[in-house]
Amino acid sequence: MSDFAELLVERSEHILTLTLNRPERLNAITGTMLNALAHELDIANQDHEIRVVVLTGSGRGFCSGLDLQNEASTERERGDLQQFDLVNSPPMILHRMDKPVICALNGPAAGYGMDLALGCDIRIASENGKLGAVFTKRGVLPESGGTWYLPRLIGWARASEVAFSGDVLDAETSLEMGLVNRVVAHDDLQGEVMELAHKIAQNAPYSVQSTKRAMRLGMDQNFESAVNTAYLSLLPMFQSDDFKEGVNAFLERRNPDFKGR
Repeated sequence: MSDFAELLVERSEHILTLTLNRPERLNAITGTMLNALAHELDIANQDHEIRVVVLTGSGRGFCSGLDLQNEASTERERGDLQQFDLVNSPPMILHRMDKPVICALNGPAAGYGMDLALGCDIRIASENGKLGAVFTKRGVLPESGGTWYLPRLIGWARASEVAFSGDVLDAETSLEMGLVNRVVAHDDLQGEVMELAHKIAQNAPYSVQSTKRAMRLGMDQNFESAVNTAYLSLLPMFQSDDFKEGVNAFLERRNPDFKGR
């Protein structure tokens, strides 16, 4: 395990776990955390050994948003935000990542934290998990992906109600709306997430990543373009060692051992 103080980084087999680590502030995001998270996500997407990323928070919160009370902020912090590197920010990197990302929603995710959670491919929430679309109560808007994700995840009408009202959604409401995949007992969260992460990591990594890329591109494509994109990704897979291993494992009635080649 590596420890960058405000971001814990742990690698286990083919799984990278990133833990926001300011529990005394419900993991409110600082500039240091933003840079560290962006760096680790970018590296993970290029690391051949990493097949799945898990994003979570320490303590009783996932992320309470950008830290608006951080040391002597006011005018200086506002100036920093105006010069913010949006292209290389964590939400942008999350969106363009081919590696699957699971959010272990261990507690409240508000504002920027909610956008981070929505940017993950899969969200598993503990019974203590919450999603807080509190932007309109702070005089801002969901600037880091929320306005794009919400209508696509739950439809225009529900997204409008959540965003305009500044609602805070508990875990069960989030599940009913389709914003999380499932809700588990708080003490079972880590085990449930790691079980799914290992299940994904055992599959052919290029196949998983190509599937995610095709799904992402398909969000903005018509049907014919989406099928063509998928077909062009499929052709080189037929030449891969993992494809041969998948076929042989099927014929031999055993579990495949994929190498990512």
